[in-house]
Amino acid sequence: MPCADHRIYLELEVRRVDCRQCGAVKRERLEFLVENALHTKRFALYVGRRCRSGTIRDVAEELHLDWQTVKRLEMDYMREQIRRVGTPGPKVIGIDEISIRKGQTYRIVVSDLERRRPIWFGGDDRSEASMDQFFRFLGKKKAKGIRLAVMDMWKAFRNSTHANAPQAAILFDKFHVMKHLGEALDKVRKAEYARLSGKQRQFIKGQKYTLLSHPQNLTGTARKNLKLLLAANKRLNTAYLLKESFGQLWDYNREPWARKFFENWRASLKWQRLEPYEKFAEMIERHWDGLAAYCKPENKVSLGFVEGLNNKIRVMQRRAYGLRDEEYLRLKVLSSMLPQI
Repeated sequence: MPCADHRIYLELEVRRVDCRQCGAVKRERLEFLVENALHTKRFALYVGRRCRSGTIRDVAEELHLDWQTVKRLEMDYMREQIRRVGTPGPKVIGIDEISIRKGQTYRIVVSDLERRRPIWFGGDDRSEASMDQFFRFLGKKKAKGIRLAVMDMWKAFRNSTHANAPQAAILFDKFHVMKHLGEALDKVRKAEYARLSGKQRQFIKGQKYTLLSHPQNLTGTARKNLKLLLAANKRLNTAYLLKESFGQLWDYNREPWARKFFENWRASLKWQRLEPYEKFAEMIERHWDGLAAYCKPENKVSLGFVEGLNNKIRVMQRRAYGLRDEEYLRLKVLSSMLPQI
C-alpha cells in the first residue's frame, strides 16, 4: 500500500502444515491477506475503489502493477460488493437488452426499479428461454413477489413474465414507445424528401435529429432550422406536432381519460396521409393494456432508470474497448449502482 511517496511491501513467513486427517499440505490462512496471499485485503479494496473512476490501464500504471493483476483485483472487489447486498427480492423490475458485440449478440439486464440498481445480467440472447433464466435465478417464491414489470414491447419478455410471474402487471416503457413514434416520424421525413425536388428538399436534408429532439432542447441554429422546416412543409409540421402531443398520454391518472386522449389523437390522423403514424396507432391499440397500466397510482414508477442504465453500460463498453471478458462486463454492470466498500 503506498504511503506518501513510498511503496510499502510486507515480508512475512506463512506456515505450511501437514493435515493428519486428509494427508494434504495446507497453508496458514491470514485474515488480512487475499486468497492468493500476494496482496493485503486493504490494498485490494484500494485498487477496486480506484477502478471505479479510472481505467484498468491507468490504475496499473499508477500503482506499478500488471494489467491482469489490476483486473483480477477489481473483479474480486466487485464480487464482494455484490455479495454484501445479498440476494435481491424485487417488487418492481425493469427489463431491457443490450448489445455486447456486433452481430446481434444480446444479453438481458434486469433492474430493481425501487432500489434503482441492476440485479441480473445474463441469458444467451433476448429470447423467452433466456428471460426464463432470470426467473430461475430469482426463484419461484421471490418471483411471486413481483407486482410490476417494465419492459419494451418485445414479445419474448412479455411471455416469460406472464408464465413465471402471472400476478405481475406489464408496463411498457415510455422511451421505447416514443422511439417507435420517432421512427414513424423519420419515415414521413424520408417520404417527403423523396416526393419533393430541387430547393424544396433543402429544408428537409440533414434534419433527422432536429425533428426527433424536444423543442426545449434545441438552441441557436437547430431551433431556427426547425422553424424553417415546419413552415415550409405542412405534412412534416403536422407529423411533428402529433409526435410532441403524444407524450401527454403518460400524464393521465385514469385509464378512461387516457383512452379518450388516444382515440382523439388517432382520429386526428384521418385525411393526413401519414401511413407510418397509422401503423404506430395500430401497434398502440394492440398493446394498450401495457400502456394503460401507468394510469394506476401504484404504477407511477420512474421510467428513466432503465434507459439511463443502458447509457451507462455503453460508456463502460467504450472505456473497456478491446476487452472481451463477458464476466468482467457482468460484474461491472451489477456493481455500477452499489456503494463503494
